[in-house]
This record gives sequence, C-alpha cells and structure tokens, in this order.
Amino acid sequence: MKHNELKKIEEFRGFLSPGALIGAHMFNIAKKVLKVDENDKIFAVCEGYNCMIDAVQVLGKSTVGNGRLRIKDRGKMAMTISKAGDEGKIIEGMRIILDPQKTTRYPRLHAWYMNSKKFPPEEINDEIMNAGEDVYSWKKVNLRVPEKAEKRVKICKICGEAFLQNKNEKTCISCRR
Repeated sequence: MKHNELKKIEEFRGFLSPGALIGAHMFNIAKKVLKVDENDKIFAVCEGYNCMIDAVQVLGKSTVGNGRLRIKDRGKMAMTISKAGDEGKIIEGMRIILDPQKTTRYPRLHAWYMNSKKFPPEEINDEIMNAGEDVYSWKKVNLRVPEKAEKRVKICKICGEAFLQNKNEKTCISCRR
C-alpha cells in the first residue's frame, strides 16, 4: 500500500478508518489482477454502505456522480471492479470480499469484523496492514456493460417539477407514492 494513497484517503475522510483501508486493499488487488493502469476508467459496485466506498472514490476516481460507482446495499464488505468497456459488450471484472474465514488468522481484525469486540481504529488498521492481501478472496467475473439510456426530462403533471422519465411516467416518483 502506497503512503500517498493512504494520505489521500485520510484527507478525504478526515481520518483513515479500517473500512477505508480495507477498500484500498480491495481496490489495489483488483487493479493488479485486472492490469489497470492510470489512464483506465474504473467501474465499481460496492455491496454495502460503509467506509470502503471512500477508497474507491479517491483511488479510482469512481463516484456516484460520474456514474462509475454503484452501491447495491447487501450489507457486505465486498465490491466488484472492472475497467470501462463498450456498451452491450461482455468484459472481465473481479469480485472481492473481506473473507471471514481468512480473518480468523488475525483475531483482533476478526473480532472487529464480526462486531464481537470494539477496538480503536489504529489497532485494527495495524492488523489490516499486517495481514496484507491474506484476508481477501476474489474471483474473476464476466460483466455486461449496460447500455446508456437516453435522458428524458419531463414535467410532472402533479407537482410541476422536472424529473427524469424512465418509462412513460407522467408523474415524478414523489407524486406516485
């Protein structure tokens, strides 16, 4: 793990949390396995709302706003990473997890991960750094690059506000509830 990467994450978050450090490890493992270089656009799907997302934003320049970060909250310390590809094509990606079977070799990290004991973040960060790549499992996956839908902005027939139309809705999602 490069010192400047950790510094960037720390500046972004305000401190280096264990989850962000785990996300940085996951991102760097994926980068190495997928042979990502500095010019590649990275896409990520994170499977939980936790600190690992911050590492992807900082190191991969992948954000919800630029469309290269999606969050599918499954409550997991897992993410899928891929390079950019042409719409409709199949590309190679990689799904990586913090593996609870492997964290058992690092008792403090495992207890923290399983939420059975509290530790100061610095203690867990030291354990994460000592573990290195040893606590992650990953596999390559094939992903279909989604086709970008045409952006259609409509005026809601009820509230009069502009909204992005997905199908042929006449009203915004707020008014349909």
